[in-house]
Amino acid sequence: MPSDDIPDARKLKEMFKVLSDSVPELLGNVTKVLYEGKSGEEFGKAVAGFYQAMISAGMSKEQAFALTKEYMSNLSIGGLLKGITHGATAGRGEESETEK
Repeated sequence: MPSDDIPDARKLKEMFKVLSDSVPELLGNVTKVLYEGKSGEEFGKAVAGFYQAMISAGMSKEQAFALTKEYMSNLSIGGLLKGITHGATAGRGEESETEK
């Protein structure tokens, strides 16, 4: 790899400073939007509706719970970030740990 492609230590320090200042605030704001007040109530209704739909479709409570848990994790901040990072590695042709 040519040395021109590697940022110097000062630039890396600046980049990490920006990330450490910006990312927590961004995640905090996204969390507020998703889970505060009306949004949190809507999230709860969506999860409960999903669970009831699984029960109505004839699944056992255990099966419905497992699928609802997965559904919730996909809608959470962590799930969103996991999906984003999975998409980034998939775009580079890399396998994630779960795919290996």
